[in-house]
Parts: sequence; structure tokens; C-alpha cells
Amino acid sequence: MAFLGTKALLTISRCVVNNGTISLDTGKKKFEAMINPSGYEHSYQLCYSKKRGLGQPGTEAKYNASAPEKIVLKELVFDGTGVIRPGLLGTGSPIPVKDQIELLRDVVYNYVGTKHETPIVQLKWGSFLFYGRVESLKFDYTLFKPSGEPLRAKVTLTFIEYQSSEEISKEAEQSSPDLTHIVEVKAGDTLPLLCYQIYQDSSYYTEVARINNLTNFRELKPGAKLQFPPLN
Repeated sequence: MAFLGTKALLTISRCVVNNGTISLDTGKKKFEAMINPSGYEHSYQLCYSKKRGLGQPGTEAKYNASAPEKIVLKELVFDGTGVIRPGLLGTGSPIPVKDQIELLRDVVYNYVGTKHETPIVQLKWGSFLFYGRVESLKFDYTLFKPSGEPLRAKVTLTFIEYQSSEEISKEAEQSSPDLTHIVEVKAGDTLPLLCYQIYQDSSYYTEVARINNLTNFRELKPGAKLQFPPLN
């Protein structure tokens, strides 16, 4: 990981997706920080299903899905005073804060009308690499010229992970309870037993019976095909 004071600066670049593969959009500008963020948060979240049967005092939480990862970049500083200069060895001319913000917004925020979506971007900071879309931007202006023009601002950005549908399909296991299953009944099978094999919870048998229009779930016919839907 690269921290403040090293040559590796945070860069944010627009991306394109072709046939499920993400690559940099070389025709678009990229944003490069003059000062690295003070740090970042990387959060993960799991979602659970808590189905409770009639008269059941409690229930075990069952895994349902993995939520997209999130990245929060903390205190990304924009400076227009001239103390920090862009370019090799910091020899470039100072860039007004409003221009730095406009570039950042253009890269991560501005709506892509031709695709009817917000941009997909790549975050790169040293060995850290993340693909996602911006969820929120917060600008905190802290220093101004006498005219009111901002000279310094702190920016907090939140990004939510992007994965193409092809990547999600590759990661999904066919045994996962968040996928629809078609099961052929074998001799000796019972609906509670099949529900336990797929969901690890036999109490789903009433819902599965309803979806399959079973009037008598206790007598399953061998060879019949039943649908087992995703958990809600």
C-alpha cells in the first residue's frame, strides 16, 4: 500500500465493459490526486434470510447473498494555494480548486447519457485496485480567497463495487441457495428433506409446496420435477 510521501499517487480512471471484461477507457481523462487521501475504509456485508415458521419462537439466520463491497476514501485534499503543485517534481502551475473538482466530477460522477448509467471507474493507489461506481461525494471547503473562491477543499468519496453479470455468474456456485433449482424426485424423497438439502432448513417445505402447486406434499411421485426458488 502506498501512503502520503511516496511517488505512488491515487488515480481514478473511467472504464468500459466489453463482453463482461472491464478495461480502461483510454479516450477519457483520468483524475490523479496531488495529495493522497489520509486513508480509506473497505467494507464487506453479508445478507441473511430469517424465515420464521408458525409458532416458532426464533430462527437461525441463513446466508442469502453477499452485498457489493464498498470503499470510502477519506479526506482527499484539493489545494489551489500553490503550496502543492502538479507535475514532475511539483514544478507545474497551481490548479484552481474548482477545476480539480470539475475534473473529478467528470471522471466519477457525470451521467453517461449514451449508456444511461453513471461511470464505471478504476481506483488505483499503489498495489490497491478497485472497480466500482461512485455512491456519494462530500466536499468540505476550508480556505477561501477574499473573493470567496475556494483555495482548499477536503473530499470524501464512497464507491460501490462493480461486477459484470458474466463475473457474477462465474462466481456463483450451482449449490447456492440464492439460485433456482430444478430437482427430480427420487423414491424415498420428502419435501422437508429436499428443502434441508438445498436450504439447510426443512421449514421451507410449505412455501415450496405452494410454488409447485402440491396439494399433498407428503406423497411425492418419483420422476416429478420440483422448483426450489431463491431464498427471500
